[in-house]
Order: sequence, then C-alpha cells, then structure tokens
Amino acid sequence: MHEVNVHEAKTHLSKLLMRVAQGEEIVIARAGKPIARLVPVESKSRRIFGQDKGLFEVPEDFNAPLPDDLQAHFDS
Repeated sequence: MHEVNVHEAKTHLSKLLMRVAQGEEIVIARAGKPIARLVPVESKSRRIFGQDKGLFEVPEDFNAPLPDDLQAHFDS
C-alpha cells in the first residue's frame, strides 16, 4: 500500500488512478494522518435473466386468506 499526501494526490490523480486500476491501494494522508483510501472497484457480475427458473414454484393457495389467528396480528 502506497501513501501520498493530499497535494501529491491532487497533482498526480490520473497516475494514481492508473495504479489503482492495476490493483494497487493508495492511502491519502493529511499532515501524516491517513484520511482516505483509493481502492479498485469490484466488478459486478452481470445478472442472467431467468437463471433461477424452476427453483421455486408458487403454491396454489398463495392468494388464499390467512388463518384467523395470523390475520388478527395484522388487524390489531
């Protein structure tokens, strides 16, 4: 992990971002105290529509009224 001061970070931001894109972490410090960390963004995997098809089936009684004792918790 490499540490730079705020002035250096402002002056060389593009170069620091290139290093971060290659996997390096950069700490930005003010007066020798770390205040921020530049890290690579985790890539998001693409969602595949329908990938869970068949894993769940809606029961026939899905829209049936709740039993009275359970419904009472919602009505009070």
